[in-house]
Amino acid sequence: MIGLVDRERIDAALYDDFESEKAKEKRLAKEAKEQEKVAKALAAGKKVKDPHAKTGKGRGDTCFFKVTCKDNGKGMPHVDIPNMLGRVLSGTKYGLKQTRGKFGLGAKMALIWSKMSTGLPIDIWSSTKGQDFISFCKLDLNIHQNIPNIHVHEKRPNPEKWRGAELQVTIEGNWTTYRAKIINYLRQMAVITPYAQFNFSYIGPIPEKNLAIRFARRTDVMPPVPEETKHHPSAVDLLLIKRLIAESKEIHLQAFLQKEFVSINKAHAERLIGEMGPEFQPKMLVKSLSDEQIVRLHQLFRQAKFDDPSGQCLSPAGEYNLRLGIMKELNPDLVATYEGSAQVFEGHPFIVEAGVSLGGKDVKPGINIFRFANRIPLLFEQGGDVVTRTAMKRINWGSYKINQQQDKIGVFVSIVSTKIPFKGTGKEYIGDDISEIAAAVKSSLQNCCIQLKAKIVRQQQAKERQQRKRNLSKYIPDVSRAIYDVLQLMAGPAAKRQKFGFEYQDMLEKVAKREITEATLKQKLTQHVQQVDSEMALEFATQSGMVDTARENVYLTALDAKREFAVEFHNSVGVFKLFTGL
Repeated sequence: MIGLVDRERIDAALYDDFESEKAKEKRLAKEAKEQEKVAKALAAGKKVKDPHAKTGKGRGDTCFFKVTCKDNGKGMPHVDIPNMLGRVLSGTKYGLKQTRGKFGLGAKMALIWSKMSTGLPIDIWSSTKGQDFISFCKLDLNIHQNIPNIHVHEKRPNPEKWRGAELQVTIEGNWTTYRAKIINYLRQMAVITPYAQFNFSYIGPIPEKNLAIRFARRTDVMPPVPEETKHHPSAVDLLLIKRLIAESKEIHLQAFLQKEFVSINKAHAERLIGEMGPEFQPKMLVKSLSDEQIVRLHQLFRQAKFDDPSGQCLSPAGEYNLRLGIMKELNPDLVATYEGSAQVFEGHPFIVEAGVSLGGKDVKPGINIFRFANRIPLLFEQGGDVVTRTAMKRINWGSYKINQQQDKIGVFVSIVSTKIPFKGTGKEYIGDDISEIAAAVKSSLQNCCIQLKAKIVRQQQAKERQQRKRNLSKYIPDVSRAIYDVLQLMAGPAAKRQKFGFEYQDMLEKVAKREITEATLKQKLTQHVQQVDSEMALEFATQSGMVDTARENVYLTALDAKREFAVEFHNSVGVFKLFTGL
């Protein structure tokens, strides 16, 4: 795609794969010896590796791929496309709002990767809601000046009223090596976002190796949209305080503290100003603060006590969506989910959601970790992550009736926050050194395990009842035959019949007249075993409903937002809600 075509070689010795006659004879002799060894090994019934199989990609074996990503989202405005994709911006997502992703540079990095590997520009199609045209843009990136190099930027017809964005980039890559990673990433995305549908297809030179996967949508329930919030005083640094002072519309110091930070009301602001010394006054101009005074303000923020921020600015996937995603993609035998309340570390709110599953498709025996940060899968550097360390070392799986080595255990943990404490420049794992997050992850997993333990115990008890019933039913024919033989002896000739009491006379008469047979006894014993088994099951269900054990929630969702729930029925087992008619 970039002019690399097969050409006839003029000077063969110029290329690095040139082979002299002497080297060729030596290579052929070596290959003959190898073939002789392989023949002897095959004759002896041993398995051997193919000596001619390629072990890696050599020079000149470069592969180029055209990658296209298309969605039906809100699209990008026509005039903003060049700057949105062709300029690498420097900014911060430091805590005003939870955002998905890790860097905010995804599309730009794809463009830079394309420029480095193939030198080809990126193609963009976009259309916003109600727009009667499609914006098409072909652009490159001027890395030195950090400006877009626009090749084409035009408006095209949009007869189908399509809305969304489509990006196409040509890059160098290795599909064979990273195929599993790509599919695993999409599968985990389908777990954490069951309200979205993903269609993935790979088209290669060999049709037999083409691939098409569809991760279907399971629900229309979307996570709440995160709300914007102000910075918490204990979570800011000197640079951020200076930037807030420069950008603030507030004139006086007291108003600045009240309006630009959460957890500071009027009375608290007055106490903070009084604590900083006589040179600070509520009505002093905030922009007149010297560097030393700003340092004093920052020190007080680090030492003073403030109320924790709320979790309204966070947007977790939700326990309902997490459960549906796990069930949709893994199809486990048992699943339990839990969403913790909002907690705080260093002034940043965070929420931990967790799920634990047992069994399922494509799940290996042992603990399988699935990690998410702000609803984005984390695939690499798993060993040092707080989720992995907690699941492997801090959870006693045996106490919850779970075999850590043999059972297929799926551990899902999603952490959302205005600032995810990633470790390393790759932002691929969350450190284990923040006690608040480690404790929240452990608590969430334990809550899931408690739910699973209750389900496992109920399953074991049901299995024991089945086994007991099976054992009793197995002996019913022998017992029926033995009892009937005894009754026949007791019901012999009337002259020789012993007196067994009045209560047995009627039964013995029926045995003598063959009104009671072996088949009758067998039927009665079978009915008795079934009745006892049903009574024990009912007693167990009654006791389970009376005690405070973990129960599984059942969610009913209306098909559209206009329907309202009208009637509710409550009991110790569940809650049923009936919504209004069509």
